[in-house]
Amino acid sequence: MHSDAIRNEAPAILKVQSLTRRFGGIVANDDISFDVAKGSITALIGPNGAGKTTVFNCITGFYRASSGQILICNGSDTVEVGALLRRPFTGGSYLVARAGVARTFQNIRLFKDMTVLENLLVAQHQHTDNNLFRGMMASDRFLKQENETVERAYHWLDIMDLSDYANRLAGELAYGRQRRLEIARSMCTSPRLICLDEPAAGLNPRETEQLSELIMALRREHGVTVLLIEHDMGLVMDISDHIVVLDYGRVIASGDVESVRNSPAVIAAYLGADEASQ
Repeated sequence: MHSDAIRNEAPAILKVQSLTRRFGGIVANDDISFDVAKGSITALIGPNGAGKTTVFNCITGFYRASSGQILICNGSDTVEVGALLRRPFTGGSYLVARAGVARTFQNIRLFKDMTVLENLLVAQHQHTDNNLFRGMMASDRFLKQENETVERAYHWLDIMDLSDYANRLAGELAYGRQRRLEIARSMCTSPRLICLDEPAAGLNPRETEQLSELIMALRREHGVTVLLIEHDMGLVMDISDHIVVLDYGRVIASGDVESVRNSPAVIAAYLGADEASQ
């Protein structure tokens, strides 16, 4: 369903309200507002330097917004990201992940000297309540959670077609497989919303096609809402239900594929005002 029908039928799982992020005198995000509907694939696009990754960093707790609100919604339960970041002695990104939001990065951030399997086990550590004492005692609860963690890791390795590489070092994988491993690592945390930062970067056309199929399967078969930053407009137009366009840190367009594709403001932002008017 590549339209705004999902937005009209489903509640928002994420609400970004008047988000502003400043770095000294530089305004990277300026009064940005948009919703991500539960069960949708929403794309955040714009020219280089438009502020897209800064939005992701604010949503996922790596940056604190200068002003505005970011709300993670789960039915009647709503979590405000800024409130999570104000909690003492905890990492903001850790708490956002616990609230059901996972992410990947434009520059792959795997533990390259660890095995493929170990990368997925480490990712799940924050979602278990095992501790050193339980480990030393080898309690039934500890062993049960350890077994579940391994089973979940292999489950996602199977889905990503990476099972044969479980005991290989992550840094030895081909680039396209490293991209899939990073998505698998995020999915091991059982997120309700996954934020993908340029997942098609560096992929060849066949790998990009496989990525499109994978993203749609995450939504269709695993009930995950997807928010992605992407420069591959073919991929964006093929899979997105809703598109938000940034330029110079502001939202210049928001809507379904056709309305964004035909927006004069979007055309001007990508082609330049002079070329767009010709």
